[in-house]
Amino acid sequence: MIETLLFTAARIQTLSQSQVLTNATGFFYKRDDRLFLVSSRHVFIDEANQHFPDSLQIELHTSADNVAQTVSFLIPLYRDGRSLWRQGMDSGGQIDVALIELDRHFLPVPCILHAFSEAHLINPSVSQPEVGEPLLIPGYPLGFSDTLHALPVVRHAIIASSFGMRFQGQGYFLTDARTHRGSSGAPVLMRSPNGHVGDGELNCYLLGIHSARLDVVTRDVTVDEALGLNCAWYADILITLTDETSPSLKGSG
Repeated sequence: MIETLLFTAARIQTLSQSQVLTNATGFFYKRDDRLFLVSSRHVFIDEANQHFPDSLQIELHTSADNVAQTVSFLIPLYRDGRSLWRQGMDSGGQIDVALIELDRHFLPVPCILHAFSEAHLINPSVSQPEVGEPLLIPGYPLGFSDTLHALPVVRHAIIASSFGMRFQGQGYFLTDARTHRGSSGAPVLMRSPNGHVGDGELNCYLLGIHSARLDVVTRDVTVDEALGLNCAWYADILITLTDETSPSLKGSG
């Protein structure tokens, strides 16, 4: 039996005029009957690096009995010159998280995936993760995965800064994990101690969205090792980004 956790993440290829640009990671999030693909904002657009894809492509599983059976699913990023994804701002500035709604009518039938929801977010009044808490980050580092079955690999991490605090005033906390390009947009997860979260299909909490490695600009690359720390944006931003009435929602084009 394959763990449902592995069906929450998807390998993303960014495309421009059908040409592959980069690899990244995304994951599924649902709100009511709507389904979203979540990733880093810089996967959708990255002005600093001149990264301007016009579509994303992911692999979807279509058989519960044969995991190797998948189809490619193309997600346009623009319609009539306007961006279709959502991004937001907070008091610290721009958030490196974005999402795009998937039209369920165009998904293959059957479609084998599992999505997080608001029920998988941490309620601080009930549980407060501590520094050193073990985490899981399923994703596609450098595009690497079980290519036969289109399943991600999982990195182990720990919480490396006080959870609930905005590190250096930004809307993220730190993790200590070995990550690579291609992991951007991966979910940052903590297993539930009692194994029951949300609808019971996923036994973990969604704490954040992996964004990027963090380093010190003054580091002597010939002497000092990289910090090995990463930014993970707090996952509760997804409540705002999936709220149709939120005034903070905006497109990027």
